[in-house]
Amino acid sequence: MKFKEYYNILNVDRKASDKEIKKAYRKLATQYHPDKTKGDKVAEEKFKEISEAYQVLGNAEKRKQYDALGSDWEQFQRSGASYDEFMQQRNQYQHYRNRQRYAHANADSGFGNGSGFSDFFEAFFGSGARNEGVYGFPGGDVSGEVTIDLTEAYHGTERILEWDGERIKLKIKPGAYTGLRLRAKGKGQKGGRGQAGDLYVDIRVREHAIYKREGDHLNMNLSVDVFKALLGGKQDVLTLSGKVKIPIKEGTQNGKIIRLRGKGMPKYGKPGQYGDLFVTINIQLPTKLTPRQKELIREIQNGH
Repeated sequence: MKFKEYYNILNVDRKASDKEIKKAYRKLATQYHPDKTKGDKVAEEKFKEISEAYQVLGNAEKRKQYDALGSDWEQFQRSGASYDEFMQQRNQYQHYRNRQRYAHANADSGFGNGSGFSDFFEAFFGSGARNEGVYGFPGGDVSGEVTIDLTEAYHGTERILEWDGERIKLKIKPGAYTGLRLRAKGKGQKGGRGQAGDLYVDIRVREHAIYKREGDHLNMNLSVDVFKALLGGKQDVLTLSGKVKIPIKEGTQNGKIIRLRGKGMPKYGKPGQYGDLFVTINIQLPTKLTPRQKELIREIQNGH
């Protein structure tokens, strides 16, 4: 029976972290999952092999046993001993050289033992491990994208997602932003008797015609007529939380920025906290003047 290189099967380094092993498994399991490759026998066998590898490397104790055994595999399979027995007597394994080969070692035929796992797995971990079954692994993760507008991002919203015949309500809190990733635990691919994978939803917020977002702050342009800019007055400003009046000081210059505190976006996950709204004044000149208005302007120009 040939030693199975589980690290190669999952395309990971022997020093890979648990997180890296899990990520590699989920990627491959999603690619070769029977739900996606129905009828493809080669893909089905590949999926079983991937699942078997993760059954070992995804379990800290089994991985430790697998790594410890390493090149002693041939002696182990000849010994007929359990893993624990073999490891306890590894320095004396010559005592076992002449014993018959492990019972499962004579059927080197992939998954012919009926458990769904290879004879290597059976010999290594015994019948207790096989009871977990090929489909006792977590299902693959699923990801997608949801687009919302800025008003929805401000107030919070929800979406009903259709996935694998199930309706999933996704709640999006106020302050959501492009790049935010939400997780619906257990709503990914089914894992048979095992735990289902997760559903990950990436949020994208559409650009707004009036407001430009920078983090939790908003920027906007506000048109003010030249007379109000010269003489001062009040000006209506439409914010995402409603209309407010702001003072325009006498002699306001074009391009002046007025800061409205707390009128920006909600801070995601921090109820009651908001960014600011920055209003840039754009002074609008009249396109048509009466003769009298022109005369008054000339008087101002000439200092009268």
